[in-house]
Amino acid sequence: MHSVMEPKRTFSNLDWAATPEPVKQYIIHLEQTIATLVSSVHQLEKRIEQLEVRANKNSQNSGKPPSSDGPFKKQVKKTKKRKRKKGGQKGHKGHRQQMLDPTDTKMILPTICACGQYDLDIGTIEPFYKHQHIELPKIPMNVTHFILHKGKCNCCGKTVRATVPNEYRSGYGPRLSALIAELSGIEGSSRQTVQGFCQSVLGFPISTGTIQNVIDRTSEAVKPAYDRIGQMARIQPVNHVDETSWRQNGKLKWLWAMVSDKVSFYLIHNHRNKQAFLELVDDWNGILVSDNYGLYTNWVNLRQSCLAHYIRQAKGLCERNDDSIQRFGNAILKELRLLCHWAKAPPSEKQWTGFYSRLICLLFLYEGADDDAGRLARLLLREMDSLWTFLEEDGVEPTNNRAERALRFGVIWRKRSYGTQSDKGNRWVERILSLKETCRIRSQSSFPILTNLIECYFKEQKPDLAWIG
Repeated sequence: MHSVMEPKRTFSNLDWAATPEPVKQYIIHLEQTIATLVSSVHQLEKRIEQLEVRANKNSQNSGKPPSSDGPFKKQVKKTKKRKRKKGGQKGHKGHRQQMLDPTDTKMILPTICACGQYDLDIGTIEPFYKHQHIELPKIPMNVTHFILHKGKCNCCGKTVRATVPNEYRSGYGPRLSALIAELSGIEGSSRQTVQGFCQSVLGFPISTGTIQNVIDRTSEAVKPAYDRIGQMARIQPVNHVDETSWRQNGKLKWLWAMVSDKVSFYLIHNHRNKQAFLELVDDWNGILVSDNYGLYTNWVNLRQSCLAHYIRQAKGLCERNDDSIQRFGNAILKELRLLCHWAKAPPSEKQWTGFYSRLICLLFLYEGADDDAGRLARLLLREMDSLWTFLEEDGVEPTNNRAERALRFGVIWRKRSYGTQSDKGNRWVERILSLKETCRIRSQSSFPILTNLIECYFKEQKPDLAWIG
């Protein structure tokens, strides 16, 4: 029911008493109708504001991913006019192409002089510059045929047949298998794309089913490295954790990431709950960097809440029409950006005291507001103990960007391939993503590591995992 506003009549009580009863009833009816309409307008205005806020949400003012931004709503970044031109500046140390070991060397001697003569002093000729030319040679495939023989035993008369050595039984060697795995997993190419590459570049036909068999074997070969990465992740002092949706045969799953400055560990789970989180972290009890999802806020140890999430929310408030909400958004955005900046240049005692006083006053001022400004203020007050852990603990960052970046490739993979079709596919995604991101963090090439893992798998040997730690 809508509340009826108190009537504001411009005539006296004496005039009202002299008014005929039918007119009185009609006036009362009009007053009630007006009150109902005013109340409805207020509700509709509030609803319109909510819809406008929802429609204007993007990756800059909310938690929405950049891929959800429409092509016609891309914000043009305001850039200050600079006197300097784009590109390398004067005095900047250039980066030249790395010189590789040559497979062939050609000496180029000078010929005609600018004066038109060919007579050069042999004793003065010396090298002055080295030009490097790189070309991809034709790749001949090494194809070995194993001719199996059989023969009868002189003792029992049974036929004895030769068998293919275990390390060659798959039909595809470690380097070729690693290349297929690199294309399929590290680069995220489809089976058809890999098939086309093998035919076009390497010159041999291969079916998509065979490619899948190679991937399955690679998944088993990568498992020891995956397990070791998980062990390393759970002994790190600081970990960034985040999750994103995943699909298996159209059913909702969750891809979890646990990322440090040493390794990146992934897990696909049926749920987005405490059980899944505990399976990911196991017995780890270090400092957690995360967003403000309720599951993470209950972490019993030290935690750093992602400031980037609050900065985006504050940007959203700055764009609101309500003056009060807009003022709070601008004020809290300024303070959060300052706090985030201190990750590079810690504040002095005076700077910190001023910041803390302003922040507390601002949050207490808006804490009771029944709007989005009040909700953000109350959220920041609840998260107060987790806002500046990065200022007190070494190795802690003010945002969860490390985990969000680690999940980005998984999100692209999900959108491009619609997820996986089986648990076996989930294990492949977990393992190859863990290997890919850990190699990236450590600035190591994944291909030689894949080759070694597959070679050891074929030979039934333990792989060298010293590169993980």
